[in-house]
Amino acid sequence: MIRRGRNFRLLGWGWTLPAVLFLIGCFVAPLIDNMLRNGSHPEAYWRLLSDPYYLSVIGETLWVSIATSLLCLIVGYPVAYFMVRHAGRARPLIVFLLVAPLLVSTVMRTFGWQALLARHGLMNAAFAALGLIGRPTDMAGQPFAVYLGLVHVMAPFMILSIASVLQGVDRRLEESARVLGAGALRAFFSVTLPLSLDGIVTGSILVFMITNGSFITMLLLGGGKIVTLPLLVYQQFNLTQDVGFAAAMGNVLLLLALLCLAIQARLVRRPVLA
Repeated sequence: MIRRGRNFRLLGWGWTLPAVLFLIGCFVAPLIDNMLRNGSHPEAYWRLLSDPYYLSVIGETLWVSIATSLLCLIVGYPVAYFMVRHAGRARPLIVFLLVAPLLVSTVMRTFGWQALLARHGLMNAAFAALGLIGRPTDMAGQPFAVYLGLVHVMAPFMILSIASVLQGVDRRLEESARVLGAGALRAFFSVTLPLSLDGIVTGSILVFMITNGSFITMLLLGGGKIVTLPLLVYQQFNLTQDVGFAAAMGNVLLLLALLCLAIQARLVRRPVLA
């Protein structure tokens, strides 16, 4: 019986071997090769981290990722709260409506926003009918169109992350706060919100990391007014053919992603309530 238990445990680890080999061969090995190739060309990193233009692009990348995370939190938390606390039988429908857009290509969704925000699109027609604008404008080339498209793509990640944590919050804790004299808002900010911080952190990190590496929305909706590091990587690979410089940018993006994971691990381990 002991031998069978040991064999079972060894077999259990063995089931992970194909996935580990796949990750090593298709993810870890290319990253290591990329770093080794660029290690002999430090001038690419010096150019990236010393040129004011590229520093401004890195700052723009961080700002877009942070702003998108905050917008998704503002939009997503009420949806997650309603879905968990008040949706009832409608919750599966809400989950379906959140997940269904993820099954559509990001390119197709971005083209959809282009059509809606075009000079003769639905948004211009609605604003003109309401008297908000005098003549049609090309909204697709404005920065707010980028954030609109990003929030549309990223909000489900935030909502589902928060909802999964809110689902585990015992409602009796909120009821106890209300019995002790706390109002609805005070009970929310003193009990519910602190207990859902893990979901907020996880959702924010997910949104930040995915936004940090996306470029399709900036390319199609930005009109060149928002330039981020992934967009420059795309341009370096496809226009200037400077593979080494593009790889250096990719390594910087990877470093930002690793920092996000480290921050998430540190924040999630901290106690929520004193």
